[in-house]
Amino acid sequence: MNIPARYCTGYLGDIGVPVDPNPMDFSAWFEVYLGGAWHSLDARHNHPRIGRIAMAKGRDAVDAAISMAFGVAPLSEFAVFTDQVSR
Repeated sequence: MNIPARYCTGYLGDIGVPVDPNPMDFSAWFEVYLGGAWHSLDARHNHPRIGRIAMAKGRDAVDAAISMAFGVAPLSEFAVFTDQVSR
């Protein structure tokens, strides 16, 4: 179809959706270039989501890896906080 697209990975909080006892955090989605701008689309969710924090974008998951390490690389701590702000 010749529509430019790219893979995106990052954090997707639970803003604007019902509370889930097992909340999501890391996520992947894609963007398409239409009408002179990039638009986020997500085949996993059947309704629009807000609060995406993109950490990497590229041609595929290998091109947009969040972390690349050789050998043991323990993660001791990682935290992301998102809040919905009314304007």
